[in-house]
This record gives sequence, structure tokens and C-alpha cells, in this order.
Amino acid sequence: MMRRRSLGRRFRWLWSAYAVSAFGTWLGFGAFPMLAILVLHAGPAAVSALAAVGPAVGALVAVPLGPWVDHRRKRPVMVAMDVARFAALVSVPACYALGLLSFGQLLAVSVVVAAADITFTAASGAYLKGLVPPEDLLVANGRFESTNWTATALGPPLGGAAFAVLGPVTSVVANAVSFLLSALGIRAIGGDEPRPRRTTRLRGRDLAAGWRTILTHPGLRPLYFNVLLFNGLIMATEPLLAVLMLSKLGFTPWQYGLAFAVPCLGGLAGSRLTPRLVARFGRHPILLVSGTARACWLLALAFLPGGTGGLAFVMVVELGLIVSCSVFNPVLATYRLEQLPADRVASTLSAWSVSTKASIAALTAVWGVLASFTGARVAIGVAGVLVLVTPLLLPRHDRTPVLA
Repeated sequence: MMRRRSLGRRFRWLWSAYAVSAFGTWLGFGAFPMLAILVLHAGPAAVSALAAVGPAVGALVAVPLGPWVDHRRKRPVMVAMDVARFAALVSVPACYALGLLSFGQLLAVSVVVAAADITFTAASGAYLKGLVPPEDLLVANGRFESTNWTATALGPPLGGAAFAVLGPVTSVVANAVSFLLSALGIRAIGGDEPRPRRTTRLRGRDLAAGWRTILTHPGLRPLYFNVLLFNGLIMATEPLLAVLMLSKLGFTPWQYGLAFAVPCLGGLAGSRLTPRLVARFGRHPILLVSGTARACWLLALAFLPGGTGGLAFVMVVELGLIVSCSVFNPVLATYRLEQLPADRVASTLSAWSVSTKASIAALTAVWGVLASFTGARVAIGVAGVLVLVTPLLLPRHDRTPVLA
């Protein structure tokens, strides 16, 4: 048995900050659509725009921030992004209390939060690379992954209950406060962070530096395209699955929430096992096997039955998908950090996040149109067949040297 490894006090503060913000984020999951529907009486088109346009514009805003972060100390950037998210989110309950809440404000807040999310993720990845020894990166990423799946399992049900019992902005308040606590935790890390070497003013060509790094790297390039296609297809089927379960098959909202919350506990187990699997079998075999395994589940959802059996069916399918993803994700995150030079980590992670959000938005729109012609079941089936192709984009061999 592998002993639980201590990564030091500074990592514990970073992990604590991540945990509190992750739980806050998932407590607030779905709060904006519910506010738009139940408080502002927005229609389906407006709610869809809130879900797609805000994050898409936020990703566009974040494009120049990645190269900018590369030449800044990362911890102050992380604190600033947490404070920006707190300020944006806390404006929602404030305006609600004053009777001034509007759809435009929800859209603006979603843009700010999306841009700050991408920038924070880029800065935190670069900071983690300098904080943790290379041999401990996989352990660190596994702990972040397990925390995220725990928050995913517990947050939405608790947030939904808070919305119903304590009022429509309760979960938004909790989300805002979580970012403030995260900022305090990051400040408590302490220690000196070296100031990056200053360069000339940001130029237009610097905006594409992250993408150039990805596309010219023989190991990252196939993984990048694999992630774009896989994540886009998986997320594109989420609203279609909601329509199929809640409208066509007659599942209740609590059953729908339960069907996705319980399997997330498998993500906790998978991410905790990942360091042991890699230690025994090697990084690349685990990346290849888990990346292939996660592609084998989506097609089954096209044949989802109704009733109690259907609820058990979707739980088993989601459990298999989530366990596979929870092993793949920390191995990918670790490999990516290992391959990136310190002065390009933030710009590359930012480019990766922007591309992922863009692919999800584009494929979600395409599959919404497809489902309008074919029905939700057929559209999910088409996505399931295409996902089976994604393992072909995984690198067959690991010949990439680890950069210092």
C-alpha cells in the first residue's frame, strides 16, 4: 500500500482554497438559469443564451490574459481573480434585494466569472508547477480531481435545496463567499514567489503563443484534439439527456439529480487510485487505457429505458464514464505541466481552456439543431458513435522528453 504523501503546508493552503471554491461553485451550479426562469421569467431562448453566450464571451475576454499572466507573479493574479469573482457574484443578491436584478446583469456576471475562471486556472497551474516537486505533481492533481468530484456529487443537491428553502439567491451568496475564502487561503500560503523575467509589451503574436506551443508539441497536440472532441460531444448531449429523461421518460427532477450525483463518488475513488495505477503500470499506458475506456459509455445512453431500471441504468453508465475520466484527467494535467516551460504555462493553459469552452459551445449548438430534426435519442446516439473515434487521437507512444 502507498502511504499518503504530505506535500507540505503551502500545498495544503492551496488545496484548501481550491476545495472551498469548488464546493461554492457546485453549490451555485444552475442558480443563474433558475433565477432567470423563476425570478425574471425568461424564456428558453434567453436561458440558452445565458448558458452559452456568457461563457463564450468570457473565453474571448480571457484570450489576452494568458500571455499577460505568464509575465506576472501567479499568486497575486489568483487572488485578484477570486476577488473579481466575489465582487461580480455578490452584486446579484445585492441587486435582488433592491429589486434591480436584470437579465443583462446575469449575462454580464457570467462573462466576468468565465474570464476570471480561465485566468485563475492558468495562473494556478503555473503556480502549482513551481510549488510542488515534479515527482509529486500527479499526487497533487489527483487530490484536486478527487475534491472536484466530491464537490460535484454534493454541491448541486445542496444548492438546489438551499434555493428552494432559503431563497433564490442563497446559493449565489455561498458561491461568492467561497471565492473570498479562497482568496484568503491563497494569501495565507506565504513564501516568496520569484518575479518572472519582464519582456516587452504584449504583442499581437503573443496572443497565439499558447496555441503555437500546443500545436508544435508532438505529445500535447493529439491530446488537445482528443480533449476538444471528447469534451464537446459529452457536454453537447447533457441538455438532450435532460429532455429525454425529464420530458420523454418521465423522470422527476430529484431522480434526474440523483442519477448524476451518486456516480460522482466514483470520481473520488478513481482519482485517489490514479497515483497507484501510474506507479504500477506507467503513465502512458494509464493515459491510453483510461482515455479509451471513457469513450465507451456515451452510446449506451441512447438506449436509456424508463422507470426504476432506467434510473439504475443511467447511474451505471455515468459511473463508468466518470471513473474513467477521473483517472484520465489528473494524468493529462500532470503530463501537460511537465511538458510546458515555466514561462509558457499560463498562456498554454489559457489557450487550452478557451478552446475547450469554444468547442463545447459550438457542438452544443450543433447537437441542439440535430436533435430538433432527429429527436434527442438519435442525436445522443450520433454523439456516442463519434466519441468512439476519439481514442484514435490519443498518442500511441510516449517519446516526448520531460522538459525542465
